[in-house]
Amino acid sequence: MSFFPGNDPHPGDAFASDQIELMVVPSSKDIGGFAVRRALPTAKRRLVGPFIFFDRMGPAILRGDQAMDVRPHPHIGLATVTYLFDGRIRHRDSLGTEMVIEPGDVNLMTAGRGIVHSERTPEELRGSPMAMSGLQTWLALPEAKEEVAPLFENTGRASLPEFRDGGASGRIVMGDFAGLNSPVRGHSDTLYADIRIDAGGSVQIPADAEERAIYVLDGDVLIAGDSFPADRLLVFRPGDPIVVASERGAHVMLFGGASLGSRRYIWWNFVSSSKERIEQAKNEWKTGRFDIVPGDEEEFIPLPES
Repeated sequence: MSFFPGNDPHPGDAFASDQIELMVVPSSKDIGGFAVRRALPTAKRRLVGPFIFFDRMGPAILRGDQAMDVRPHPHIGLATVTYLFDGRIRHRDSLGTEMVIEPGDVNLMTAGRGIVHSERTPEELRGSPMAMSGLQTWLALPEAKEEVAPLFENTGRASLPEFRDGGASGRIVMGDFAGLNSPVRGHSDTLYADIRIDAGGSVQIPADAEERAIYVLDGDVLIAGDSFPADRLLVFRPGDPIVVASERGAHVMLFGGASLGSRRYIWWNFVSSSKERIEQAKNEWKTGRFDIVPGDEEEFIPLPES
């Protein structure tokens, strides 16, 4: 997904819980029929573990005359993770990959030294209404891996471990949680889990990960007596287990991992520990030195003016 221009998300109202380091109210932008809410990066928090970008797509219904069409665009220095709840997206990239992303699958695209991809509504599904809902996140790569060869990996929903523990259930997208390990490999210590909390239930978030946050997708959650509604990003303070409860039920994404230990710069679709490397990528895209996307060669997103 291309990095849309817009204002940073902003911190929300004050709250009493000393377990919450930061609450973020995402910014929102319409991209062709459905809203995208951006929770990271913000002016006050650029990363949670390796997560440098967090977009909530939808939920929405694309009418028969609407389609998602993100034209070919480049990335460097990051890995994208696409995870859908509803709908389907045809992914094509400059490695020659062509795949329709299905709900519950994990599409991990490592850009490394450079990749180009497009994301579109599959041709065979156009003309009919389609529900669309999901997440796209970017993981900044460790400095030693920023220039690795690009790679695309798809892990089907059936391969992801699932847990049920009292008042909560879920699926491990990346990393370790509830004694289970996802087969999706990360480039650094990464935690990513899809969790549903029953009405009156709760889930404990252990302090294993150095940095942790949840995004509330649906419902309300209670943390140390404070209530938080849907579409809030809550960054936890490190060091203590956190209990997330819900009176009426909730759907949340847990994410985080180890700090990268060094600064990352982000401009448009480029992430790097070096400003000079980003300038190089800008020039390479502007002068046509990135690879093309087979099957999607006619269009592209031009370099932004600023």
